Amino acid sequence: MFEVREEIIKNAAVVANDWGVLRLDEGDTPETVSVPAGKAIVPLSVWQAQRETLAARLPDVGVWLAGDEDPAALADVVDQLAVIGIDFPKFTDGRGYSIAFNLRTRLGYQGELRALGDVLRDQLFSMHRVGFDAYATRPDRSIHDALKGLSVFSETYQASWDQKSPLFRRHHREGVNPDLDNAAGI
Repeated sequence: MFEVREEIIKNAAVVANDWGVLRLDEGDTPETVSVPAGKAIVPLSVWQAQRETLAARLPDVGVWLAGDEDPAALADVVDQLAVIGIDFPKFTDGRGYSIAFNLRTRLGYQGELRALGDVLRDQLFSMHRVGFDAYATRPDRSIHDALKGLSVFSETYQASWDQKSPLFRRHHREGVNPDLDNAAGI
């Protein structure tokens, strides 16, 4: 099945989508499934099985990972992929958050990191914090309503991909001597 959404959220805006997502149907195999022409995000198993053919189509081929797949499998091509998707088969499956964070921090991925599948408004803020910058939200929900999920909170306490310092390091506290804090390693 090749799914193409009309719109996605990318860089905090609703934009037209020009990428399709290939999912294997029953009876399809990674070696024999046909990848449609144009921009396609394929499963990791298809990328691995048809790598030589698909690599010739870069940058018009992206790869998506399931929650149980290791992003290190893309380490040698991470700088060549325009899009990497991470599938959320259900909203309660949080493994994709770790995959996203590892792609950004350990593998240094700079391209579009897209959340796919059961993606809801309530998840977008947290997804952004670990490195996602594009979201293909559930088609049965309003994408414009989901966009509001990126601005739910005005401040974060913890450090993460989008904010390298925790709150206590970012704000001056009354009655605290910054020189003493620095000397104490705080």
